[in-house]
Amino acid sequence: MGEHKTGPLAGVRVVELAGLGPAPFAAMVLADMGAEVVTVNRPGPTMQGPAVMNRGKRSIVLDVRTPDGKAALLGLAARADIFIEGYRPGVVERLGIGPEECWALNRRLVYGRMTGWGQHGPRAQEAGHDIGYIGLTGALHAIGPRNGPPVPPLALLGDLGGGGMFLVTGVLAALHEAKTSGLGQVVDAAIVDGAAALMAPFYGMMEQGAWVDEREANLLDGGQPWYRVYRTLDGKWLAVGAIEPQFWSELLVKLEIPERETARNDPRTWPELGERIAAVICSKTRDEWEKIFEGSDACAAPVRSMTEAPHDPHLVARETFVEVGGHLQPAPAPRFSRTPSSVPLPVAASGSDTADVLRDWRVGDTA
Repeated sequence: MGEHKTGPLAGVRVVELAGLGPAPFAAMVLADMGAEVVTVNRPGPTMQGPAVMNRGKRSIVLDVRTPDGKAALLGLAARADIFIEGYRPGVVERLGIGPEECWALNRRLVYGRMTGWGQHGPRAQEAGHDIGYIGLTGALHAIGPRNGPPVPPLALLGDLGGGGMFLVTGVLAALHEAKTSGLGQVVDAAIVDGAAALMAPFYGMMEQGAWVDEREANLLDGGQPWYRVYRTLDGKWLAVGAIEPQFWSELLVKLEIPERETARNDPRTWPELGERIAAVICSKTRDEWEKIFEGSDACAAPVRSMTEAPHDPHLVARETFVEVGGHLQPAPAPRFSRTPSSVPLPVAASGSDTADVLRDWRVGDTA
């Protein structure tokens, strides 16, 4: 039997067809929340993403192109609550493991489909990656320096935020609805749709005339001196986000800049004001500024590297990072007061749970 898991999704069964990027990330989030996630790998060597995205999952190997492998997968789908696949449109149908085949055995099954371009549209059959998906939505264009090229925000905005997290939201919403209707449905999670949805506030501000379609010209893109990243004396960085007037006033006190010498409401003064703040911040090290701003409402914080972040005192106090199998990684989020998530289990070797899963889920011995 699989190890007992706790969390708000304990008892929920998820079948995930192994892949890369947003789909395994979404399945990781579900596993973090207590779902029993079974990842179905193909036989032989396959491309693997970061191991952390397989934490807390059980791993099996099936060749779904064979009658026995296909029957075993459909047997799992018959006993699952959620099914996740991240192939191009039409692939699972050609394999005979699409929604209709699964619903013939389990009409309550929620069928989550993760793609970049979506299940239909002119680009639906094209290959792609995060950078192209967010490029289409206006998101990539909005990020970066005014006089330089747009800067890819890792894969946070597309694959993980616009893709994986919207897939999680969608399958859980459909699972909730199925409790009433008794019917599952397809969740078409496209990164272009999710990334566009994440941009809703900025499109809203542009409609209201509070945002211009240029980089470093707005409130939240570094265009204003009180929301910007500044270099410190030791070549590190300080993040400043003193948007509200009272926080701005406190920032100036900490920087020892008289507020009467600034003209916050006059955009013509912003370039000079930004240079003045930059010169002050560059006069001390990042650690010195951290001590100066400690406990204040100036909304200034050190910019940690990925190496440094797990050792930040606040993140240590919150146990934001955990060690799993000797590997340091971000802890499950969010946190639940009554049904806390389990500490993630170490990553299972590919296929190591095949026999156990088929037995536990009472699927015929067809592996």
